[in-house]
Amino acid sequence: MKSTKEIEKEYKVTRQTLHNWINEGLISTPRKDWRGWFEWDNRNELEIKDLMKVKEDLYNPSVQEIPAEKLKIFNRRYLGSKQKMLDFIYNTVVNNTTGIYTVADIFGGTGSVAEIFRSKGKRIIINDILHSNFISYLTWFGSDEVDYSKIKKYINELNSLESKEDNYVSLNFGDKYFSMENARKIGVIRERIEEYTDLNEREKAFLITSLIYAMDKVANTVGHYDAYRHKMDSLKPIQLRVPELYHNLDNEIYCDDANELVRRIKADLVYIDTPYNSRQYGDAYHLLENIVDWNKPDLTGIAMKMVNRQHIKSDYSTKKAPTVFDDLIQHIDAKYILVSYNNMAKKGDGRSNAKISNEEIITSLEKRGEVTIFETPFQTFTTGKTNIEDHKELLYLCKIHSIKRKTGNIKKTVLKNNYIKSAINYTGGKHKLLPQLHPLFPKDYENFIDIFSGGANVGINANPKEKIYLNDTESHIIELYKLLSTTAYDEVIYKVNDLIYRYKLSNTKKFGYEFYGLNSADGLGKYNKEGFLKLRNDYNKGVYDNDKLKPIVFYVLIVYAFNNQVRFNSKGEYNLPVGKRDFNVNMEKKLHDFHKALQEKDFVFSSKDFREFTQIGENDFVYLDPPYLISTASYNENGGWTEKDELELLGFLDELNKKGIRWALSNVSLHKGKENTLLLNWSEKYDTHTLDYHYNNSNYQSTAKNNITQEVLITNYKID
Repeated sequence: MKSTKEIEKEYKVTRQTLHNWINEGLISTPRKDWRGWFEWDNRNELEIKDLMKVKEDLYNPSVQEIPAEKLKIFNRRYLGSKQKMLDFIYNTVVNNTTGIYTVADIFGGTGSVAEIFRSKGKRIIINDILHSNFISYLTWFGSDEVDYSKIKKYINELNSLESKEDNYVSLNFGDKYFSMENARKIGVIRERIEEYTDLNEREKAFLITSLIYAMDKVANTVGHYDAYRHKMDSLKPIQLRVPELYHNLDNEIYCDDANELVRRIKADLVYIDTPYNSRQYGDAYHLLENIVDWNKPDLTGIAMKMVNRQHIKSDYSTKKAPTVFDDLIQHIDAKYILVSYNNMAKKGDGRSNAKISNEEIITSLEKRGEVTIFETPFQTFTTGKTNIEDHKELLYLCKIHSIKRKTGNIKKTVLKNNYIKSAINYTGGKHKLLPQLHPLFPKDYENFIDIFSGGANVGINANPKEKIYLNDTESHIIELYKLLSTTAYDEVIYKVNDLIYRYKLSNTKKFGYEFYGLNSADGLGKYNKEGFLKLRNDYNKGVYDNDKLKPIVFYVLIVYAFNNQVRFNSKGEYNLPVGKRDFNVNMEKKLHDFHKALQEKDFVFSSKDFREFTQIGENDFVYLDPPYLISTASYNENGGWTEKDELELLGFLDELNKKGIRWALSNVSLHKGKENTLLLNWSEKYDTHTLDYHYNNSNYQSTAKNNITQEVLITNYKID
């Protein structure tokens, strides 16, 4: 994050100029800190750079003239468009929901609803059954890098093309949907786009989106392609414009059946705007589908529609609508569902009637949660045959019932083969030992107190009647857990991906190893070294000290560091070198599951010395996994764990035993031929359980697997 003063200095612009650009909609409004001051993130800076490049090009005589105004997502006519309803939709969400970070628009249409949320910093999932809409989504919501100067160059070139010869478009749609001159040009433009070989998927989408938007401006229709006007009254020459470039992170874009899609995605808010009536959108926009796919199929009828359109037919425009709508609602994974519909169920021309009634919508939604209805007047589209009065646009907001179970009621058998892994690869993590540890723990206790929680593998899987206490003297770890327990996952993952993008770190989850010219055996250190060291330096120099998500920066450091370990020097600086791995699929799953568990159970976090634990109840259960006296690890450096600490810990446990408080101590009695005689002599008065485990899981250069390590669990109670 940068301050406005830093932005002014770096880009040599005034504060007033920045405010003017924001007010004119040329750049997005940065988010504000607790003082109300702007915080400029990476996306804001990219927008500034792009805008300054455009302004530079305007004064560069070598750049061929193109239409000055950029193409915007809203510059399009579309049946059922919600453009005039955006304030109503957005305000309904803002005023009646909380914790919205990901918004899924599963009948996306033009994408205008998704755009209003994207512009407010939300992560977007967008879908539509029409491929022409999917292509435009790649333009507006895609995350691939775009060579904007190349896009402008090619659009200049496409605008300059001329054709006197007929082609597929002119032969089929000339003097019908378009003037003959425009039809010929559309055909030659579309053919030329196919000839470009240096475009990525999103760059090609930019050119096709520009074309289909330009076609809309010169089409001889009433706003769709179900039919054309008999009299040609649209003779204006077609002109492509350069689409606006948005820098996005982690949006998801689909061209899928909505009922199938909701079974695979998760969002905070799912927005639903199904087709209103029996007008199939695949028929209304068949021509755009034809141009986008460019398969040049056989056509039929006066309207020159593709013979095969079954793949773009929707059950929501048929009598099946109530049934498929109910199926959709019951399979949504979200906090809220917002349904947009109108009150035409029993009004107007039959073809224009809504296929689902108010009652059917409410019935389906009430199966999932509490429903509130909002309404606003709206002028509907008709063919002129129908006079519709008192038409209203309705929003049905459903707050989905929580299905969380109290942790005290979860049976241990549920977790038998499904233990949650820590989000970090902490030295000495106990995840592999959990199947042996859990049967040795008491079956019934009030609070679970994990005094040396480390990676929290044991604590995160505990099931007390009341609370889980996670404590560790490594405060950075505890601050990370605390943040994850209170921050929405989408905000967390957005920050992770933003840091990866900003510091140019590898992303094998998305691109694989081959993209970087590396393989799994050699690792990613060579590629990531520069970005990692820059991130480490920024973290150590306090660049993120005022960032509320600073613990996520720490987490990303761990992910890309040597062995994913935690180590600070005597100056308090994180000092591990770059590692071999990155934020891969496995790391993301561990983060997701760990985050979910932190939010579902009741945790208390602290960074205290074990000697400070004085208020432990007699019905609590204390688990301890301290540094091991006879081994070395990153947590045992800089003075680490001494024999004095060991003796005082054993004395602490003796005191708990006198009070009747149950505890379990994890330790090693033998490591690399060295025996912990102090521990073994002390443990004779308690029960010692030998565990089957070798510490060779975290260090790929370790030779520990060739040495015997004996893990034990010492308890002061009888096993049930």
